[in-house]
Amino acid sequence: MSIVVKNVSKQFDGQWALKDVSFTVNKGEVVGFLGPNGAGKSTMMKIITCYQPPTHGDVSVCGLDIWNDSLALKKKIGYLSETNPLYYEMYVVEFLEFIAGLHGVPHKSKRVAEVIKMTGLTPEMNKKIATLSRGYKQRVGLAQALVPDPEVLILDEPTTGLDPNQLVEIRNLIKMCGQSKTVLLSTHIMQEVEAMCDRVIIINHGKIVEDATIQDLYKLAENKGIKNHSIEELFHTLTADKKTL
Repeated sequence: MSIVVKNVSKQFDGQWALKDVSFTVNKGEVVGFLGPNGAGKSTMMKIITCYQPPTHGDVSVCGLDIWNDSLALKKKIGYLSETNPLYYEMYVVEFLEFIAGLHGVPHKSKRVAEVIKMTGLTPEMNKKIATLSRGYKQRVGLAQALVPDPEVLILDEPTTGLDPNQLVEIRNLIKMCGQSKTVLLSTHIMQEVEAMCDRVIIINHGKIVEDATIQDLYKLAENKGIKNHSIEELFHTLTADKKTL
C-alpha cells in the first residue's frame, strides 16, 4: 500500500475535524477524495503530508511513518495544497529550478524542461508568476509537485481556475501520472471524478461515508433509485445527513 491511514482523528479547539478515519490507497490508483466544504478533506491531506499532526491515529506513506520518518516521507510526496503558495516575483522556470534545487533533483534543468512541457507551461515559462492567469498559476503549482518525480501525489483541488481546454489537458496528465504513481486528489466536480478516478472516498463531517470504485458507485446509485444512476446525486444523498460527530 502506498498510503495507509489508520483511525486518524483531528481536533481543533474542542471540535473534531476528523473522527476515526481509515483508508488505504494502492500504487497506480487515482483516488478522488470528496466531501462538502468543511468535511475534513484538506485536514486529512495536511496530515498525510506531515504539515499537521493528527490528534490520534497513524499514517504511513510508502512504508514510512508520519511520527518517526517525516523527513523521509516528505521526499516521497508531491503536494499541491489548496492555497497553492507560489513566489510571485519569480519567473516560472526560475521557480521550478529553485524547487528542483531544494529537492536535490539531478540534472534539474532537464527535469524542469520535462515538467514544463508536461504541464503545458511552455508559452509562459519565461513570465513572472504574478502575471499569469489563475489557471496557469494552478499549472505552476502542479508542476512544482511533479518536479521531484515523487512516488505519491497529493492534490488539493488541482483543477481550480482552469478553462475547459486546460481541464482536459490536466485531467489527462493526472491520469497518466496514475499509471506509475499513487494519486489522491480532492475535487467538488463530479465530471472530474468520473474522468480521472479509479475509486472514490466520500467524507462528511469528518467521517468516511463511502469508499468504492466508480462502477460500484453507479450500482449504489441504481440501488437507491437515483435517476440516471447519477454519481452527483448519490454524493448529495450521502452527504445530506445531519452532523454525526
